[in-house]
Amino acid sequence: MKSMTKADIVDKISSATGMTKVETDAAVDGFLKTVGEALADGERIELRDFGVFAVKKRRPRAARNPRTGEPVELGERFVPTFKVSRKLRARVDSSLKSGKSKNGSASKTAAKKASA
Repeated sequence: MKSMTKADIVDKISSATGMTKVETDAAVDGFLKTVGEALADGERIELRDFGVFAVKKRRPRAARNPRTGEPVELGERFVPTFKVSRKLRARVDSSLKSGKSKNGSASKTAAKKASA
């Protein structure tokens, strides 16, 4: 599966909106900074038909160092989470099941099934 980088996102948005890459990069940076700051403040971010960014509290627990097997105490911590919306989940599922991505290339799974 191919990874999309921030530069790829900036290129796509720039070509779709007509904004320059510098302007688009500033907008993407601003969005990411805003999301990060909101999560750091414990806020929840809802993006309709996309998903929800939130912070979850993890309780303290006993863990084990995998290398030495020695017990380690993990303190209370807060972790950012993302919960995908039903619409986005369905869109991704149907797109990948059909074997075609938006750019028209067949997915690896569809290619493996066809060769079997």
